Amino acid sequence: MTTNNPILGRLFGGLLLMFSLGAVAAPVMQTAVFAGGCFWGVDAVFKHVKGVSEVVSGYAGGSAATANYKQVSRGNSGHAEAVRVRFDPAQVSYSQLLQVFFGVAHDPTQLNRQGPDVGTQYRSAIFYADDAQRKAAQAYIRRLEGAAPIVTQIVPLQQFFPAEEYHQNYLARHLDQPYIVIHDLPKLDALRREFPALYR
Repeated sequence: MTTNNPILGRLFGGLLLMFSLGAVAAPVMQTAVFAGGCFWGVDAVFKHVKGVSEVVSGYAGGSAATANYKQVSRGNSGHAEAVRVRFDPAQVSYSQLLQVFFGVAHDPTQLNRQGPDVGTQYRSAIFYADDAQRKAAQAYIRRLEGAAPIVTQIVPLQQFFPAEEYHQNYLARHLDQPYIVIHDLPKLDALRREFPALYR
């Protein structure tokens, strides 16, 4: 666009600059979905990782048209308790999220259980969004398998159903609950200790 009016020209140029700066400044967010037992602790771990903007507890991996806690907790819906992580790859990479997932968020050697929670709904799984995530997860597991057998499933993400509101941000709202104290707060301590550069 050209104009002979110098005021309009400056205004238009300023708008172009604003749009240009906005496009550069806006982060390109990505999504990762992990299942590692009860979603309360996994949710809390990723909420304390720098570069993560949102964590939602929910259900993934089943074939049913919908999912809720009552249905999933019976263990026959095919879903797993999972978390959906939105992150800025300029601040934290998918590979670093994998390190946190395998290192402190859960035990990838336990088949269909985590601690006191038993059933396929508590299985270890990575629900990948694209081929790059699939390859990164496979490569990371290959590195770990020399030390111990890894039972983590790597499957494409079909659907993710957010869990009920009372499950969201559960740890932060129930710090004194015995389950949280025994099973989940140690995960945050491990994150702070093992990944200090990522902890916030």
